[in-house]
Amino acid sequence: MRLPQIDQHPPDSTVAESVLDQLADALVSEGYAVVDDLFDPLLIQSLRTEFDRPDCQFKTAGIGRDQAFTVARDIRGDRICWLEGQSLAATRFLGIMGQIQIGLNQRLFMGLFDYESHLAFYPVGTFYKKHLDAFKGRSNRVLSTVLYLNTQWDCYAGGELVLYTRADDAVLQRVVPLAGRLVVFLSEDFPHEVLPATRERYSIAGWFRVNTNTAGVVDPPE
Repeated sequence: MRLPQIDQHPPDSTVAESVLDQLADALVSEGYAVVDDLFDPLLIQSLRTEFDRPDCQFKTAGIGRDQAFTVARDIRGDRICWLEGQSLAATRFLGIMGQIQIGLNQRLFMGLFDYESHLAFYPVGTFYKKHLDAFKGRSNRVLSTVLYLNTQWDCYAGGELVLYTRADDAVLQRVVPLAGRLVVFLSEDFPHEVLPATRERYSIAGWFRVNTNTAGVVDPPE
């Protein structure tokens, strides 16, 4: 199956209504989509330099949440730094994702409450084995995103994102991590993995979340 493609959009800080329409249509029909050239190439370059900021302390990523959190290098080997919007580039990126949040809520009534994201650095040879970002009824992450920052990426270098069908675990698509490519998919519906690469790999992983507050418990946490 061909990965749903969104038409190219001139580099700008404003997301065109037509792009939001196509993104919403792809999520309804396929559950996932890829958007190329939504972000200004200069912004992509600036986001890549975020990895070199001295105030960004990268930590080895783990699995699980809260008390269940653990580091498991046999499952994932990336290093992460949460993106808080301290720089102009991060602020612009989060602003664009905010426009997508509003646009999808208007079109699909998804109830997207907020967006969290982190810089993800994969050293040569590291990977993230097949997993789900959310399990039905057990998480407030409903829509996953990955923005790639890898310039001049050789398609033979590896590092693809592999999406699987949940019903029969068949390979649905292999996504090459080209700079400026944004992948969006329903978090509960697509097992996926990150393959090892022969180059260092840079991306921003993020999740749109819904508000699942219950009595006395704030979720998303403040």
